[in-house]
Amino acid sequence: MTPAVVGRRRVVFLLALLGFQLSGVVCEELRKLSVSDWWEKSGFYQIYPRSFKDSNGDGIGDLKGITQKLPYLKSIGVKAFWLSPIYKSPMADFGYDISDFRDIQPEYGTLQDFKDLKAEANKLGLKLIMDFVPNHSSDEHEWFQKSENRVAGYEDYYVWHDGKPGDDPNQNDPPNNWVEAFRGSAWRWSNIRKQYYLHQFHYKQPDLNYRNSKVVEEMKNVLRYWLDLGVDGFRIDAVNWLFEDSQLRDEPPSGESDDPLRPEYLSHIYTRDMPETTDMVYQWRAVMDEYKQQHGGDTRVMMTESWSNLDIVATYYEDVNKRQGSNMPFNFQLILHLNKNSKASNFKTVIDSWLNIVPDQHVANWVLGNHDQRRVASRMGGEHMADLMAMVGLSLPGVSVTYQGEEIGMTDYEVSWEDTKDPAGCQTSPTDYQKYSRDPARTPFQWDNSSKAGFTSGSTTWLPVNPNYLTVNVDYQEKASNSHLKVFKKLIELRDEDIFHDCLYGVMAVGDNVFGIVRTTTPLHEAPVYLTLINIANQAVNVTTQTIYSGFSVSFTSDMKVAVASVSSKRSEGNSVSLNNLELQPYEGLVLRAGAAVLMLSKLLSLLLVFTVFLLW
Repeated sequence: MTPAVVGRRRVVFLLALLGFQLSGVVCEELRKLSVSDWWEKSGFYQIYPRSFKDSNGDGIGDLKGITQKLPYLKSIGVKAFWLSPIYKSPMADFGYDISDFRDIQPEYGTLQDFKDLKAEANKLGLKLIMDFVPNHSSDEHEWFQKSENRVAGYEDYYVWHDGKPGDDPNQNDPPNNWVEAFRGSAWRWSNIRKQYYLHQFHYKQPDLNYRNSKVVEEMKNVLRYWLDLGVDGFRIDAVNWLFEDSQLRDEPPSGESDDPLRPEYLSHIYTRDMPETTDMVYQWRAVMDEYKQQHGGDTRVMMTESWSNLDIVATYYEDVNKRQGSNMPFNFQLILHLNKNSKASNFKTVIDSWLNIVPDQHVANWVLGNHDQRRVASRMGGEHMADLMAMVGLSLPGVSVTYQGEEIGMTDYEVSWEDTKDPAGCQTSPTDYQKYSRDPARTPFQWDNSSKAGFTSGSTTWLPVNPNYLTVNVDYQEKASNSHLKVFKKLIELRDEDIFHDCLYGVMAVGDNVFGIVRTTTPLHEAPVYLTLINIANQAVNVTTQTIYSGFSVSFTSDMKVAVASVSSKRSEGNSVSLNNLELQPYEGLVLRAGAAVLMLSKLLSLLLVFTVFLLW
C-alpha cells in the first residue's frame, strides 16, 4: 500500500469517526425529534362543555358559549381543542351515557350550533376534536331498547347473560364477581329480557359487544358521520375497557381494598386490556387514514385514553408489523406518579419512563390534568405550582394537553355532599364521597370577578363556583403585570419556536428539589440552548454550573437570559442570570436562554482518543 493511499485512508477514517462523534453530540441522551405534521407540535386544550361558558343563563355551559370564547383559545396559543361529550344523553354520567351518537344534547345546543362552532374554529385556524365514547351507550339508546326486547339483528349488540342459579327462583345471581368503575356489581338485571347486562360504568351505561361485527361497523360509521361534519379528530374514551373475557371468569382480589363492591378490590385481568383492544384501535386509525385519502385535508388525529401499564399503552402506537394505531396514546404519567411529595428525581424517572416507550417516528405527549382528576395545582400542592408544572409540560418535546383553567391556576373546590353531582361520588356516602367525586375539578370556568365568575348571566350554576375566582380569573390575569396566564402564553410562544421541536438534550434532577430540562437544535455548538429549571421546594436552592454539568455532561456559557419566569420569581424576561451561582427562590421556575452550548466532555475525550489512534496507526 502506497503512502498516499495510507494517508487517504487515515483521513477518511478520521473524518468518519469525527462525524460520528459530532452527530452523537446532538440529542444522544434522549432523542432526536422529527416533527412533520400539524398536531405533532401543537398545544391541545380540553373543554368540559358543561363548565366552560353558559350563553343562555341556565347555569350550564353550552356550544354557543364555547363559540363566543374561541378567540380566547386563539389568544393563548393552542392549536386544537377537544370537547368532552356533547351527544344527546340522559346525563346519568354527564354525557358519557349516550342515547344518540349523531345528535347534540339539547342543554348544549343543536347540530346547527355545532356547525357554527366548527365554522368559527375554522376562521380562527383552530382544530376541533370530538370525544368518542365507544365502550357503552345509554340504556335509553335505541340499540339497547331493541336488544333488550330481542329485536332481530340487535339481540347481541350488548353483553347479556342468564346469570347463575341462586336463592331467588325468579332471578338468577350475577354471572360473576365483576364490579363497575363507580361501585357495585357490573351486572344489572333486565326484567324485560330476563337476563343480566354488563355495565362497567354506571348501570345506565350498558357495554356494547365488540365481538359483534355489526357493532364494530356501527361505531365506525359514527366516526365517519362526524368526520363528514368536519371534525379534525377524536379523543377515544376508556379504550382499554372495550373487550372482556369471553368466559366471564371471576377476577381475583387485589388486596387493595376490603370492600368487595369497590373497583380496586379486584385485579381487573378479565375486564381490561384484553388483547383484542389494540386491534380495534388500529381499525379506527384505518378509518381515519382512509378518510384523509378520500377527502384530502390535514391529518385527522386520534387520541386514546388508557390508564394501563406503560408496556400496554406502548402497543397503541403501532404493532410489530408497524401497523399504525393511536397518534397519541395519552400519557398520564405526570398525573399518576407526581404529587406534592415528589422529589426532582421522581420527575426525571416519570419523564424518562414515557420517552423510553415512544417508538421512532412518533412524538410524545404530556397531559397534566383532565376532568376525571384533581387539578394539577391542587395535586401538586397549591396555585404556586401551576407555573412550574406548565414549564415542565411545555418544555418537553411533542404535544401538550391542557385542561381548561390550568392556564390560570384554577384549583379544586370541595363541593358539599348536597351539591355533589358526579355518580362516582353519589354512589358512596356523605362520609367518603370526597375521595371519589370528580366534581372538584369540574367547577365552572372563571372568566372574571363578576357574579358567578362571568360563567353565566343566571343566578345559579350546575356546580358551585370556586370562591377564589376574584383573582383566579382570566380578566384579572390578563390585566396583571405578571400572572399564571401570561406565563402560560409566553411558554406557548416559546414552544412554537423551531428549537423546541428539534432536540431534547436531557432532563436532570439537582438534589431533591430542582428539576431541569435542556432543549437545543443542530449543530449543538452553534445553536441557542434553553434551560428550564424549577425549584419545587419552599426554600431557596443554589444551582451552579458544576451541578448542571454533572446532570447533563454539557457546559453552558455562564451568563444566560431569562426567557420566562414564574409568578413566584423576582426576575423578569430579559434579565441576565449567572449560572456560576444561581439561587432559585422558593417555588421559582425559570426558562433560560444561552447563545450556545459546547461539546460534552465525554465527546471531547472520545475525539482525543480518535486522534491518538490515528497518530499511532
